[in-house]
Amino acid sequence: MATTFEQSGSTLIVKPEGRIDTKTSPILEKDIRAHFDSAEDIIIDFENVEYISSGGMRIMLALKKQLSAKNGTLKVINVNDAIYEIFKLVGFHSMVEVSQG
Repeated sequence: MATTFEQSGSTLIVKPEGRIDTKTSPILEKDIRAHFDSAEDIIIDFENVEYISSGGMRIMLALKKQLSAKNGTLKVINVNDAIYEIFKLVGFHSMVEVSQG
């Protein structure tokens, strides 16, 4: 899994590619944490994400909690239909702002 990062003011844009699963989610979390202090808001662009496991969702919920503590936001954009259905099924879309691509 490859991830690119863009900083736009206080917003960090994270663009992972491939699968966010048990193996890759700790790497994604570590990479985001390396940029966390400089970001008030984080946008995770799922345009090139084909799958996310419960471990990946756990990381995003932890990020949301930490961002909320510093009055920041987490948004997930460009989610494909299959992942959006999973988010709806588990109620993730009601905890994090999610938009389909």
